[in-house]
Amino acid sequence: MSVTELSDPPRPEPASSTAPPDRPARSASPFGALLLRLHFYAGILVAPFLVVAALTGLAYTVAPQVDAVLYGEVLTVTQVGERPLPVADQVGAARNAHPEGSVSAVQPGTGDRTTRVVFTVPELAERQHTVYVDPYTGRVQGRLTTWFGSTPATTWLDDLHRNLHLGTVGRHYSELAASWLWVLALGGVVLWWRRRRASRATARHLLVPDLTAARGVRRTRSWHATTGIWLTVGLLFLSATGLTWSRYAGANFGAGLDALDARAPQLSTALAAGPVPADTGGGHHGAAGAGGVVESAAFDRVLTTARTAGLAGPVEIAPGAPGSAWTVTQVDNTWPVAKDRVAVDPTTGTVTARSDFADWPVLAQLSGLGIQAHMGVLLGPVNQILLAALALGLLCVIVWGYRMWWQRRPTRADRRARTGSAPPRGGVRGLPWWAVLVGVPVVVAVGWALPLLGLSLLAFLAVDVALGLAARRRDTAPAPAGG
Repeated sequence: MSVTELSDPPRPEPASSTAPPDRPARSASPFGALLLRLHFYAGILVAPFLVVAALTGLAYTVAPQVDAVLYGEVLTVTQVGERPLPVADQVGAARNAHPEGSVSAVQPGTGDRTTRVVFTVPELAERQHTVYVDPYTGRVQGRLTTWFGSTPATTWLDDLHRNLHLGTVGRHYSELAASWLWVLALGGVVLWWRRRRASRATARHLLVPDLTAARGVRRTRSWHATTGIWLTVGLLFLSATGLTWSRYAGANFGAGLDALDARAPQLSTALAAGPVPADTGGGHHGAAGAGGVVESAAFDRVLTTARTAGLAGPVEIAPGAPGSAWTVTQVDNTWPVAKDRVAVDPTTGTVTARSDFADWPVLAQLSGLGIQAHMGVLLGPVNQILLAALALGLLCVIVWGYRMWWQRRPTRADRRARTGSAPPRGGVRGLPWWAVLVGVPVVVAVGWALPLLGLSLLAFLAVDVALGLAARRRDTAPAPAGG
């Protein structure tokens, strides 16, 4: 996901009969030369990872529609009744149909949505069994193996995008792509702005492809760069939000939130010391919570208290351990989001603690909203369309970038090559001392915060130095004697 302007080295191009040269023939500044070379190599080597991320992300954007096709009969009811049954009855129906496991959460159905009763089963590790109950008739409509509420299809698409179904090792690919995405995007913007400024082009040519340019690298570059400009904000957003839950950069991000005390506040479920309530389900099956058997009727008592406390819309009820409060959390992730939470004493039905989304630290709010937008749920179908457009646009930018590389290849009989040459090296040597003094600590800090970016940058540097030494040794080698 990048604006990979795989540009040509700074050298004059032959004039076209249909358009003037893009820029005057002059030497690039050391900073421009360095950025161009970095952008070129990063684009060539990182673009394959970005292609995979774009394709798998594009597939994930249609996850809600896939769920509707595959699991519509489980997720929705055929007829909406006038009033739902007590939650305790619905939990009892789910328990009767699937007695294994313990109830860890319940999402009462609203509208045409079924009630979701989530059972924790030790054999499933991170996954759960979710039983879907018609809230108006109590009929069990099916059971799925879910992952944090996601259906098997959505879970499969999510794993494909995050780690290519390779587990922890596979997560490196997506983190590498997200780590370089913002570098390539911003680098492409700077390079295109410098090029258009040098040729005294109007602002319109920064955003609109130059269709008067001769066919070839100029026209390809125009499409590549202007499309990248339009995508920049979205690509920066995807990079930032993708890194928040990556393996290494995400851990550093989490440590930063801890240091700033900017995480979502914990909701206390502690209750005053007292006897643990016994199961008085009155004929209902007890719902096993985190610590054992709890009173089934408490589901309705806790839900009524939460509604009275102002928690409207879809909610999730999570039973606590014996002697602890239960939690009720709003789970509406569409804008405007509803994420308020309350802790309720299941015996007395009183609110013991509360945490409102409006009171969260700003960074915690932005992180939560950003993740939902990255997953395509914050703005509903509009969010899905925007993400799909970003993925398709990125694929076009990458294809144009590689095409430029191909179009810049030498074609003369004595200089034929399969691809274009890289921009010339030497940008670092030309930088002023103060730029090096400031730039090196900044690059080290960024490399520490984004480890895969730092390691891959070191690898690029090592390869580039090795290639430079080899070329220098070849150029200075004495000509063979004889002949």
